[in-house]
Amino acid sequence: MMAGMTDDDRVFKALADPTRRFLLDRLFERDGRTLTELEAELEMTRFGVMKHLRVLEEAGLVVARRSGRAKLHFLNPVPIRLIHDRWIDKYTERRVSALAELKTELEEEMA
Repeated sequence: MMAGMTDDDRVFKALADPTRRFLLDRLFERDGRTLTELEAELEMTRFGVMKHLRVLEEAGLVVARRSGRAKLHFLNPVPIRLIHDRWIDKYTERRVSALAELKTELEEEMA
């Protein structure tokens, strides 16, 4: 049993939801959006969007900053990069090198 949620757990949990991935995509396209702008693109209550943004903030994927009376939301890609480096890159590297070795072996057999 896990003692508590790690940063990786929070990021995976945040990314598991399609609405949250949609919000991240919107911020990737154009950063610094207000809740009203983000909410306009979703068939969901303002409160529902706020809950999703909170999960993204807790995972460190979104950072909110005040600008006058507005609260702007910005994408923080660092946690996704860390997940990529820790969980994806190392596995693809092994597969790629194995495929390269197989290609070399097959070419040697055919020569």
